[in-house]
Amino acid sequence: MTPDGTGGTDGIGGSSDSSGNLDRFYDRLTSLAYGGDYNPEQWGPDVHAEDIELMRAAGVNLVTLGIFGWATTEPTPGAYDFTWLDAHLDRLAAAGVAVCLATMTASPPPWLARLHPETLPVLADGTRLHPGSRQHWCPSSPVFRSHAVRLTERLATRYADHPALALWHIGNEYGCHISRHCHCEVSTAAFRDWLRERYGTVDALNDAWSTTFWSQRYGTWEEIHTPRAAPSFRNPAQQADFLRFSSDELLACYLAEKAVLARVTPHTPVTTNFVPVAKTLDLFRWAPHLDVVSYDSYPDPHDPDAAQRTAFSYDVMRGLKAGQPWMLLEQAPSAVNWRAHNGRKPPGRMRLDSWQAVAHGADAVLFFQWRQSRGGAEKFHSAMVPHAGPETRTFREVTELGAELAAHADLLRSRPERADAALLLDWPNWWALETDAHPSEVDYLKGALAHHKALYDASVACDVVPVDGDLAAYRLLLVPHLYSLSLDTAARLTDYVRGGGTLVVSYFSGITDEHDRVHLGGYPGPLREVLGLTVEEFDPRPDGAWAEEIRLEGAEQVLAYDEGGPAVTRHEYGRGTAWYLGLRPGPKTMRELLDRVRAEAGVSPVVAGLPEGVQVRTRVTVTGERVRLRLDHRDGAVTAERDQASRQ
Repeated sequence: MTPDGTGGTDGIGGSSDSSGNLDRFYDRLTSLAYGGDYNPEQWGPDVHAEDIELMRAAGVNLVTLGIFGWATTEPTPGAYDFTWLDAHLDRLAAAGVAVCLATMTASPPPWLARLHPETLPVLADGTRLHPGSRQHWCPSSPVFRSHAVRLTERLATRYADHPALALWHIGNEYGCHISRHCHCEVSTAAFRDWLRERYGTVDALNDAWSTTFWSQRYGTWEEIHTPRAAPSFRNPAQQADFLRFSSDELLACYLAEKAVLARVTPHTPVTTNFVPVAKTLDLFRWAPHLDVVSYDSYPDPHDPDAAQRTAFSYDVMRGLKAGQPWMLLEQAPSAVNWRAHNGRKPPGRMRLDSWQAVAHGADAVLFFQWRQSRGGAEKFHSAMVPHAGPETRTFREVTELGAELAAHADLLRSRPERADAALLLDWPNWWALETDAHPSEVDYLKGALAHHKALYDASVACDVVPVDGDLAAYRLLLVPHLYSLSLDTAARLTDYVRGGGTLVVSYFSGITDEHDRVHLGGYPGPLREVLGLTVEEFDPRPDGAWAEEIRLEGAEQVLAYDEGGPAVTRHEYGRGTAWYLGLRPGPKTMRELLDRVRAEAGVSPVVAGLPEGVQVRTRVTVTGERVRLRLDHRDGAVTAERDQASRQ
C-alpha cells in the first residue's frame, strides 16, 4: 500500500475493503493526533476554562468527547439536552482542537433498564445483570438498539457540519465485560436465527455439531439454546459458534449506528476502540467496517515482558486493515486502577510507550483521560491532568511529549514498512482451541507471543495476517496452534510453501475442521504432506509441557526430545520449507531456532547488531522518506533517523 492507502507494495497482507474517507480527519491535523478522552460533564465552568488553556500548553489537537454522556444528553426518554455539548464543541473548535465525537451508547442511562428490564444481559447460569456499572445491555436487544440508533441520529443530525467534528466514535470498548455473552430469551432467539443463516437446516447443524454424541441430536430449532450452565462439558462446536455469534451481535450493534452516520454524515469517518488483544471479538471481521482502527493499550509497568506484549498487540492492530495507520485511542499516563497492584509508570516510560505505538503504525497518541476524575470507579486511574493539577511530573511529561510529537509532523499518514515475516492469527481457531475436553490446555495467546518474541528480540519486524491474507508477500510465516483448520486454508498454506515460502507450524495444529470435527488419518490432518510427518499421539506432561509422538514421512529431525524421538522437524517441499514444532521450546531455544529459520528464509532485522532491549521500526512518509525510529527500553531513549532511500 502507498502512504495514502491507495494501493502499492508496502501494505500488509490481508483484506481491507476500504480505508474509508479519512480526509476530514486528516485535514484537521497538522501533526500526529495528540490528546485524550475529555469528560467535561464531570466539571464546572472554571475547570472548563482552565482545560482549554492547559490543552494549548500540552499541544493537544484531538480529544474524544461524550463517550459516557448518554444520561446527560437524554436525562429522560426522548427529552434531549444538547446545550452542554454545544458549548464544549464550540469551545474546542475555537481553540483549534478537533473532536472524535462519541455516539454515547456504551452505557445507557438507568431509566432504560427501569422501563425496559428486558434489555439487561443474562449470564449462562441465569443471573440477570443490573445497572450500576457500564455495558449493562443485551447485544441482541432490539429495544436497546432502537434507543441507541435514535440517539445516534439526533447527534449526527445536530453536529454533521460542526467545525470541531473530525471523527465519529461508535460505542466504546465493545465486549470488554461479561455482558458480551448474553443468554436471555432474546439472545437465544437471535442465536437460532444466526444458526439458520449459517447452516440452513437442523440436519446440517446436527452434522456440524456432531450431535449424535451424547444424544444431543436436535429435531427443531426451538430445542437449541445458547450454551448455558450444564452438568458437564458442553458441545464444543456449539460453544465456538456461540462465540462467533456473540462477536457478530456486537458488530451488528455497531453497524446499526454506523448506518445512521453513513447516511447523515457520509464524509465523516468512523471508528471504535478495541480493548487489549483477547479472544473476545473476531477483529478481522470487524476491521473492514472501521474507517480507521483504534486501540486501547494498558501494559503493566511491573511486567518485564510488557514491551514485547505491547508490540505484538500493535502489530495486530496494524494488520487489521492491511498496514493502514491506526489510532492509539487510550493509554494511561501513569497507573491504572483495576489490577491488584497498580504500579505507576516511572519517568520517561509514558513517552517511550507512546513512541512505541508510533513506531508500530499509530497516527494518534491519546490517553484516558484528560483530567483525573474526582469520583466514580476510575478516580484512581491516572490522567493527563492529575488530581494534583498541572504542576506535576505527569503533566510536564505530557506537555513535553506533545511538543515532541508535533516536531515530527511528517510522520502523519506515513505507513509502517511492510515486514518480510508474518504471524497468522485466526479468532475462530482461538475460540475452538480453548474449549474444554482437550488433551491439555493450550493457551493460544501465550503461544503466539512466544513465536513473536523470538523475532521481536532480534529486532525483526513482524506483520500479523488473517488466514485469507496475502501470504505470498512474506518470506516467513509463523503459524502457532492452528488447531481448527479448513481444507481451503490448508491448501493455501501448502501452496505458500510450494511457491517458495518458509512455514513454521507449532504443535496441536491441523486437528479439526472449522466445525471442530477431527481430520481423520493422523494429525496434523491436511498439513501432513507439506510438513512431511504424522503425529500419532499427543503426550502432554505433568509439568504442563507438551510432547508428541512424531513419525517422519519425508521431514528431517532437527531437535529431539530428551528421551528420543523427533521434536522439531524440517521438510523441503516444492520451492519452500516447512518446519514443525512438536513442543514449545524455551525462550533461548526458540530464539536460536527462529534465528536459523529466518536466516535460511532471508529475513533480516530492521537494523542488525542491536543490543538487547533496543528496537528499530521504519515508517515511510508520503514523500517516500524512510524514518527509522529507535526505541531503547533500557534507558527510555527515542531517536528518529531519516533517509531518502526507498526499500526495494
